[in-house]
Amino acid sequence: MATSTVENYLKHVLLLSESGETLVSMGALALALDVVPGTVTTMVKALADEGLVEHQPRHGVRLTPDGRRVALSVLRKHRLVETFLVNVLKMDWSKVHEEAEQLEHVISDEVLDRLDALLGHPDTDPHGDPIPTRQGKLKSQVYATLATCVAERPLRIVRILEQSEDFLRYAEQNGLLPGAALQVTDRNLMAGLVTLKTDAAGSIALSLAAAGRILVEASKAS
Repeated sequence: MATSTVENYLKHVLLLSESGETLVSMGALALALDVVPGTVTTMVKALADEGLVEHQPRHGVRLTPDGRRVALSVLRKHRLVETFLVNVLKMDWSKVHEEAEQLEHVISDEVLDRLDALLGHPDTDPHGDPIPTRQGKLKSQVYATLATCVAERPLRIVRILEQSEDFLRYAEQNGLLPGAALQVTDRNLMAGLVTLKTDAAGSIALSLAAAGRILVEASKAS
């Protein structure tokens, strides 16, 4: 059985590979885990010895099929726990990430299956993140962000990538939730600002960096 440390490493390799990169850099992994690069190198070598990752020195790391299986299982637990905490226990969506970080390592598969059934087998968590299936399938998502999408078109928010409490609180206060309708009315690259028109908050401005953390799709109504 994998330790929580092993599970964290594998999960973060999986998350970092969502961007489409073939190999995850050691620097990016160290930053995501908030550890020094030397610690990552030592751990990655151990994971490679266990057959959970492939390590290419000076290039990066990728999951093996066994490593991906473990990573998807942990990610499924994390996102179902977040969904349970928000939908059933009515916890603030900005606070459930840290709780799920702890619970993902201790919850059993039997309890998880019961949670999944209780929740109606959701496809996504409260932040719009796709939930892996019991069979280890993860729905591929290719969406534009508010920083790159076409302006003056009806849009719908599908996912919030940023998980920090401050960002999620700001998003909620301004109605920037998965499912919300909005339009980009202006994008000023020189000023680094994106202006939005939303049903909940009217006209608001976001930095390009913040806008790049919100995924959108064309509204069905369009």
